[in-house]
Amino acid sequence: MSASPFTIYGETIASGKRGVVNIPVSRDAADRWVYLPVRVIHGASPGPVLFVSAAVHGDEIIGVEIIRRLLKKISPSKLAGTLIAVPVVNAYGFVAHSRYLPDRRDLNRSFPGREEGSLAGRLAFLFRSEIVERADFGIDLHSAAVHRYNLPQIRVSRESERALELARAFAPPIIMASNLREGSLRAMALEKGVEMMLYEAGEALRFDPLSIRMGLNGILRVMAEMGMIELKRGRDIAPSLEASRSIWLRAPRGGISDIRRPSGKIVFKGDLLAMVRNPLGNEEMPIRAPMDGLVIGHSRMGAVHRGDALLHVAQLGDGEGLDPETEERLNGPMLDEHEVV
Repeated sequence: MSASPFTIYGETIASGKRGVVNIPVSRDAADRWVYLPVRVIHGASPGPVLFVSAAVHGDEIIGVEIIRRLLKKISPSKLAGTLIAVPVVNAYGFVAHSRYLPDRRDLNRSFPGREEGSLAGRLAFLFRSEIVERADFGIDLHSAAVHRYNLPQIRVSRESERALELARAFAPPIIMASNLREGSLRAMALEKGVEMMLYEAGEALRFDPLSIRMGLNGILRVMAEMGMIELKRGRDIAPSLEASRSIWLRAPRGGISDIRRPSGKIVFKGDLLAMVRNPLGNEEMPIRAPMDGLVIGHSRMGAVHRGDALLHVAQLGDGEGLDPETEERLNGPMLDEHEVV
């Protein structure tokens, strides 16, 4: 049974074919059109619609390369359903090496958007109406901020049971359950009945081979779990760790940072994670793990100020015996990259 044609922004893609759809967003200050670039692979047989997006924050470029490789991997003739790929959502920020749009708005706080709103609102409206509302599920690709690294991880909302199932199929090192934030793509999608997951990995403005490989393979496993493709059985993958609380550990003084346990390391309460010393080396202060956990992010900055965020640790275990200050900090919201200062 062949699939019916797929239509997006007035363009029709036949079953078993690829489509290129460039949705106009606005003219820039130099009178050049800026587009939302969409690539569609419409399978030969019916199935679900999956969207995969990257560079919602323009400086988070890991996902752009993941999608480029994904599009080369998928054959329309062997695909059941439809893959909608948007490799560069925020073209303005991508070109300017910036997280934000030209008006300094964060696109991931601008949903659901308005057709006649601000630039961010207009772009959010187009992405919602042309991409999200056509999909059954979504994967949004992100990275850490400049000078910080994120261990490959999936974030899902506590309300999204299907997303958690598919996150386990993705099989990252860790799955973080996090609350939805007002104005975010995930919150808007869930309101529209479209569950999704967010992939966090690597560093802004940098390509990281591990993050790219794990992201690509994870998406392929999700597509296989959704019945869109068939994968050859490979080696068994260890199940993901799962957590719902994390804490940022900060520099206790200004000076030189020496991180001993970077992203990916299992740590136990009391372990030495980093030292911060003065540039002459005769004064130093340790940073120790306040609980058992996994380091899921760390700073790449060598010179630091007091209070700089140095290590992001996800809590593992029941947290028995935590001091009140650590318990209070663990119960706070999971901050976005631009909020961690």
